[in-house]
Amino acid sequence: MDLTKVLKDIKNGTIELETAEEQIRSMGFVSYSSIAKVDTHRKSRTGIMEAILADCKEPEDVVEIAKVLVAESGRALITRVSEKHVEALMKAFPPEKLELNRRARTVVVHDGTPSPVTGGVVGVISAGTADIPAAEEARVVASEMGCETVAVYDVGVAGIHRLIPELQKLKARNPGAIVVAAGREGTLPTVVSGLVDVPVIGLPVSTGYGAGGGGEAALLSMLQSCSIISVVNIDAGFVAGAFAARIANLIAAAAGTSFKKENRDEKEEYKAGK
Repeated sequence: MDLTKVLKDIKNGTIELETAEEQIRSMGFVSYSSIAKVDTHRKSRTGIMEAILADCKEPEDVVEIAKVLVAESGRALITRVSEKHVEALMKAFPPEKLELNRRARTVVVHDGTPSPVTGGVVGVISAGTADIPAAEEARVVASEMGCETVAVYDVGVAGIHRLIPELQKLKARNPGAIVVAAGREGTLPTVVSGLVDVPVIGLPVSTGYGAGGGGEAALLSMLQSCSIISVVNIDAGFVAGAFAARIANLIAAAAGTSFKKENRDEKEEYKAGK
């Protein structure tokens, strides 16, 4: 349910005040059984949509919560899906209503409603091929939040010459923020931040082994970065993608407001000149 539409309906007199109040109150959350209260109004309140973390949830519960979100907003993003979750979703929804990304372990369920387009641009970089799953989760999230995404994969510091030409292509797309996923020693976000003039979000990945394995060395390395970066938790692709998209969307919105203001100013100057 869209708050803007309810307010417009009140203004236009197409719904009664009591009905509008009831609809607005229902925007807080929708309860499913006794186990979930789905925050259907989160996107309007925070700019970040409610998503379903499938991990540790029964497949049938994931399906029912997805139905609630699709009914309310037209789309539902599900992260960290297992094969059992995928099977249950495929049984519950027509194939044309599912967007499965096995590498990212995400599923988007929709009723035909397209993903939003905000004008924001997010870059997503992975150090190695093994880091792509976390990077892909971030990319899917940013895309679902309305951003154009530009992916550059397998350009880690072991062969830094691979990064420079790809980074130039990425910079040409004017991203508002860049997510950099890296495991092992986690150096790449620091390098990228030293070469670009936009916010960089370090995404430590649980690749690597031995002392400092499982993403711990990557996390600590990013936290000690001498370049200015933000850092999320190990394998937190959703958080990295959402944070980057929030930045990019705010930049796009500000640019749009500035563009409209410039056009208004030009029109006023034109009228005054006449």
